[in-house]
Amino acid sequence: MSPLQVTRTLPEDATDAALRADVHDGLTSVPKTLPPKWFYDARGSELFEEITALPEYYPTRAEREILAARAGEIAAAAGARTLVELGSGSSEKTRYLLDALTDLTTYVPVDVSESALTQAGQALVEARPGLCVHALIADFTARLKLPDTPGPRLVAFLGGTIGNLLPAERAGFLASVRGLLSPGDALLLGTDLVKDESVLVRAYDDAAGVTAEFNKNVLAVVNRELGADFDADAFDHVALWDATNEWIEMRLRSRTAQTVKIPAVDLAVDFAAGEELRTEVSAKFRKEGITAELAAAGLELTHWWTDAQGRFALSLSTVR
Repeated sequence: MSPLQVTRTLPEDATDAALRADVHDGLTSVPKTLPPKWFYDARGSELFEEITALPEYYPTRAEREILAARAGEIAAAAGARTLVELGSGSSEKTRYLLDALTDLTTYVPVDVSESALTQAGQALVEARPGLCVHALIADFTARLKLPDTPGPRLVAFLGGTIGNLLPAERAGFLASVRGLLSPGDALLLGTDLVKDESVLVRAYDDAAGVTAEFNKNVLAVVNRELGADFDADAFDHVALWDATNEWIEMRLRSRTAQTVKIPAVDLAVDFAAGEELRTEVSAKFRKEGITAELAAAGLELTHWWTDAQGRFALSLSTVR
């Protein structure tokens, strides 16, 4: 068997079809919305890498701190021979786990980006002779079918990305992950924690304006892919804390009354002056809340690690 295999479960045109559906449905809903996954074209991914290095944006550093300090404990608790990473991207932080999992034979990165998977996968097989990398081009929010790999398996979902899902979507996602697990398997979940509002807002509205550019990049994606005529300068970046739902919302606020045409989906979308388009929800969690959500999906939280400042958590859960 080749040390690097790439399997596509998404149709070639799946991304275009999903973008069209999301833009049509989101911009005809009240209030208007667009899913955050459309931030991440090549430029958006570059901007996000810049964001992770900003002084205001703590989650990436906090999660890396936990992985650097606790990877051995995580590996000992999981005992995994296969590591499955959902939304793997560059697989950079995962290297702490790969180094610590001494019995690991197989790594299964799952992402929608074929180029990111192939690049990261090739780098890993070159750096780790003997490791089988089976990359899966798939949407982790849809029903997944994992390749047949040795157990126990550790499914990792890092970065706090679960916070981008609304509560009902989270419940469905966790139930689908539970469906992937057999007795002895585990889920490693990264969750950003509730903290002071000013800290949270600054993390999504940095002084240098990088997050604002990242937020507006979704308009550039729609313009390029669907022939739309969004003017990014006609929208302001907004980040606010919703204390009731305990999540950050990123929005784009229309500076004027305007109409945006999107020919590929046959839409002309009217924006009133001051009207907002929601582009991201980023939920923050408390231990008791995530424990309950995992339990509702049939998973039992068994281990809980945070960074030194208690800003971010990694939890390990097993099949109940």
